[in-house]
Amino acid sequence: MNFQIVPLPLKDFTALFGLSDNDLAKREACRLIVDANPGFPCRVSLEEAEIGESVILLNYMHQPTASPYRATGAIFVREKAIQATLAPGEIPEVARRRTMSVRAYDSGGMMKNASVVEGGMLEGIIADFFADERVDYLHLHNAGAGCYSCRVERV
Repeated sequence: MNFQIVPLPLKDFTALFGLSDNDLAKREACRLIVDANPGFPCRVSLEEAEIGESVILLNYMHQPTASPYRATGAIFVREKAIQATLAPGEIPEVARRRTMSVRAYDSGGMMKNASVVEGGMLEGIIADFFADERVDYLHLHNAGAGCYSCRVERV
């Protein structure tokens, strides 16, 4: 396939894992114990956190562009996350099992297209959006909560 799903880098979050709940709160983050599965999708492992597992809920700048589409949002990161490494064209189950908002951006961070699709239809919409030469990358968001999930790049 002509795309690569890119998780958030583990190194961006490891400093949070050893912090006390009070120190996390000072950073407007918190530690939660997972009480449902699905429900706590990790943006580093691109897997659902397991019931009883500890996750950090924090605000993350997923669209650090100098455009009106600059954006942050709440994400979960498992405290025992292992960095996901996906093959080109591979879509993780965490995205496949949800309704996803797909947003297409140009190199300047301007949105060029968007759609909401069931996770099983992601390959088709990714191919359609990347057929537009103006599109540089995509973001997937969980459509229900609106939270950022992962980035999709051309390969």
